[in-house]
Amino acid sequence: MRLGLNLGYWGAGNDAENLELAREADRLGYAVVWAAEAYGSDAATVLAWVAAQTERIDVGSAVFQIPGRTPANTAMTAATLDTLSGGRFRLGLGVSGPQVSEGWHGVRFDKPLTRTREYVAIVRKALAREKVSFDGEFFTLPLPDGPGKALTLTVHPVREHIPIYLAAIGPKNLELTGEIGDGWLAIFFSPENSAEIMAPLRAGRESTGQSMDGFDVVPTVPVVFGPDPAACADPIRPYSALYIGGMGSRDKNFYNQLATRMGYEAAAIEIQEKYLARDYGGAAGAVPFEFIDRTSLIGPRDRVRDRLSAYAEAGVTTLTIAAYSGDLQERVQTLRTMAEVLDESGLAS
Repeated sequence: MRLGLNLGYWGAGNDAENLELAREADRLGYAVVWAAEAYGSDAATVLAWVAAQTERIDVGSAVFQIPGRTPANTAMTAATLDTLSGGRFRLGLGVSGPQVSEGWHGVRFDKPLTRTREYVAIVRKALAREKVSFDGEFFTLPLPDGPGKALTLTVHPVREHIPIYLAAIGPKNLELTGEIGDGWLAIFFSPENSAEIMAPLRAGRESTGQSMDGFDVVPTVPVVFGPDPAACADPIRPYSALYIGGMGSRDKNFYNQLATRMGYEAAAIEIQEKYLARDYGGAAGAVPFEFIDRTSLIGPRDRVRDRLSAYAEAGVTTLTIAAYSGDLQERVQTLRTMAEVLDESGLAS
């Protein structure tokens, strides 16, 4: 198992700290650092900035929003970042949600599975430097009856194959991820629920004659060290409440649906009700400790070390941590302690 670092969204006033965290992760031998985007900073610019100031660590999008870029533009960006970073870029993609897709990008949130399948096919073709022609339900290249012609990407990426990761939550999306992806970007990953959650992923791999060998399972896991696990859970509560309660509409919140499938239906309803009523503190307080404990690494280092085996047994190959608690010095120490704990566990690869 390898370690990654998720910087989350840029532009929240802690950009210098996030850059220092990325540098520290690079020094410690972390495998990858990820950056996100919603409707603020874009991930591509952040990753170029981070890549320029690190040496060995991979840089990955978690995620580029599919409705925000044409597949050809994504291929151009991926090839450029791979070139600028010396072959260190990983391409994470996601469909976002209806509110962002339709409200921000002006793209109907329609048939996300079909759109994703077509999108990835075009990106792969472009990155392979083939002439890009495609006739699908959502994308047609070149447009018919016009002056357009099939073109070839002029940039040569450093690597012949840039790995593509998909952020997937629902069973059908997970099956598609196993079928066409090189890795899975997971959120609220619980080893206790992993067999059920990952069954569609494995089915997708098997449907195309592939095994899980070489497939990268990458959950983002909040990490807080301290003597009292309950107290360590408190800094994670607002993050959990934001996604379960506030990411999406009342009827279309994929994270809320995931919590429900994991057995926390009553809590998911309460969190969403309070969050949408702008009772953010109440929503955070309604997140069950058990949910946080199952989807985070919290408490003394020995407790965290023992917990790592559950993630490894569940099939996690890159454990991406999110250091939410404390000032910069404390967050840097979290990265260092996590590296030490992984080494102590004997699970490092």
